[in-house]
Amino acid sequence: MVSHALTLTSQDLQKEEPILLFSPSNPTPVETMFLSNIDQAVTFPVETVFFYEVPSNMTLSDTINVADKVKKAVSEVLLRPYYFMAGRLNFNDETKRMELICNNAGVVFVSAKSRFSIKDLGNLSYPNPTFSNLIHRPGLYKSLAETAVFTIQVTRFECGGFSIGFMTNHAILDGKSASEMFDNLASVCRGEGLKSQLINNDRACIRARNPPQIHYPHNEYVKLAKTASLASSFTSQKRTSPSPLIFSEMYAHKLFSFSFETLKLLKQKAILKCSTFEAIAAHIWRARTKAVCDEKNHDQDSTVLFAVDIRDKTTPPLPDSFAGNAVITAFATAKARDLIEKPLSFGVETVKKGRERVTDEYIRSAIDWLEVNKGIPATCDGSFYVSAWWKLPLKELDFGFGKPRHGGPIVSGNDEFVLLLSDENGMGINVWMGLEKEKMKKFQSFVFEI
Repeated sequence: MVSHALTLTSQDLQKEEPILLFSPSNPTPVETMFLSNIDQAVTFPVETVFFYEVPSNMTLSDTINVADKVKKAVSEVLLRPYYFMAGRLNFNDETKRMELICNNAGVVFVSAKSRFSIKDLGNLSYPNPTFSNLIHRPGLYKSLAETAVFTIQVTRFECGGFSIGFMTNHAILDGKSASEMFDNLASVCRGEGLKSQLINNDRACIRARNPPQIHYPHNEYVKLAKTASLASSFTSQKRTSPSPLIFSEMYAHKLFSFSFETLKLLKQKAILKCSTFEAIAAHIWRARTKAVCDEKNHDQDSTVLFAVDIRDKTTPPLPDSFAGNAVITAFATAKARDLIEKPLSFGVETVKKGRERVTDEYIRSAIDWLEVNKGIPATCDGSFYVSAWWKLPLKELDFGFGKPRHGGPIVSGNDEFVLLLSDENGMGINVWMGLEKEKMKKFQSFVFEI
């Protein structure tokens, strides 16, 4: 396990007043963008921060204008193809669906300075909830019409290094398409222009069939009504605040580091040929089930959820430039007893089957299920979601000052998500998770039983 980093407070930063950046080529008349059923299921903000040190071939003064450079790149170039990121979400009372109004209401941009240097922040790969001060939250209690779907904060540190914090709404971009947008912005900041001029925003290719044809039970999703009393990390349709950010005293949050060698050993233990994700997801699922299931509950089902990219699984495949959510939730379920008592290979095989289940017909059926049931991923009744952040190409993001020292999500205080993050050298995986304190003690005793 890794020790905590510095606690950053709002007093440690001087933030300038937020300003709005507008697209220079917003379509007229105002466009209303259809959001797919997959988009509808994930209408919550995602917060990501990247840290940069002054490269050895530059001086501290070279980064003085970094905020202006980013601001200019966004307002003059990025928001031409990404004009929709200056829009606002709207809940259409007639259709009972979220939609994106491309009204050029603006991207919120904030410039800030910190009295700390980057090295004062400690181990950047350790998830630090107080890094939320390095992103701009558009407000917890604003209406959708007042809430930006894209905010940027550039914070310059005493050492000349800086961070860039992004908030995007998951309904509009998934991890891959958000990474591509950041990559486009970085390319413009380096003076190399946009990498892709065309962004494919037409989500009609994954529209529900009429009439819907549901051929599977889709236990990976749950109807919204069922989650009304749950502190689910997935938001209800009209809520815009981030996923639970309060770190309750009931829970302990910890980071577990798996080195490249440990991951290799896990894959060997799995016996059957498998990916790193399948091995680590099965291992965490098994250790977590041991920790949360009492002996008397061993006959209960245990479920792990995870995202599967559908870009090349649909017929025809989605276009390369597709910007919407092209991931659906997949799942693996087993009796707790089987998961605990059988070897790791059992869990790995179950996770593999969960991924292989996602065919074109399964995807279409899931989209149709969501049309009828208006559901969200089923992180309830003890199920949890494993999110593979380490697979996103976040280490390559160069804004003209070299690759980031670190990049990753701002973590939140819920126990429904296990985040798989890059470690400092990019070879291993850091597993971030929360559990009730007593269960976490048990989990700690099981997690490195390999």
